[in-house]
Amino acid sequence: FRVFWKCWIALNFALGLVILYPVFYLLLSNPRHYRKAFRLMRVWAHVIAWGSGIFVVRKGNGNFKDSGPAVYIANHHSYLDILIAYLIIPNYFIFIGKREIQNAPLFNIFFKGMNILVDRQSNFDSHKAFIEAGRRIREGASVFIFPEGGIKNKSGKLFPFKIGAFRMALENGVPLIPVTFCNNFKRLQTGSFLMADAGPGISRVIIGNPVPTEGKTEKDLLSLKNHCFQEIEKNLKNYHEA
Repeated sequence: FRVFWKCWIALNFALGLVILYPVFYLLLSNPRHYRKAFRLMRVWAHVIAWGSGIFVVRKGNGNFKDSGPAVYIANHHSYLDILIAYLIIPNYFIFIGKREIQNAPLFNIFFKGMNILVDRQSNFDSHKAFIEAGRRIREGASVFIFPEGGIKNKSGKLFPFKIGAFRMALENGVPLIPVTFCNNFKRLQTGSFLMADAGPGISRVIIGNPVPTEGKTEKDLLSLKNHCFQEIEKNLKNYHEA
């Protein structure tokens, strides 16, 4: 069944991408239309989720009305995390992703302009992405980052966070918002296509309260990182022990 379901969700994604590609191509060719592309992404994400039997239960901070830019910090244990992010956050945001995504056929269109790609092994490329993200924040966009640096395992264990996302929030004076994807690794586990777990069901997400950075200095970077890490780790622990 898990293989059948993976094929089904992949078909849903591929079919939607082919149908919507001309519209996305037009919207993403002009930065003025990025927000329209974002809204279309949210609609598409809902279609994929509903069509694949994925239903989101969200807890925690839900006050997005009139909220300004923020840096969202989340654990990353499944490819579903990106899809679910579009379902739970209505305000315009951009992803910072790995440079390897640029090699994905068709899908790479989303990272040629609206979102930001970075080679984490290159200090120059990382600094360039950092500067670009800061510019987007000043223009009113939020940024969504997986500070573990990618999907590290398939068991839901949290790995150490990199410091860049927290410095970005600090230098731009915007709050950090921790996001916990509690069980996406069970809905769509990484690993073998034939053997890794997968299936429809409830995706549980906890959105933490904003962590302010105004008035903070470089000396507070570590405490900001530890605070977000500990909150997400606590949520994951509570889920596993429930």
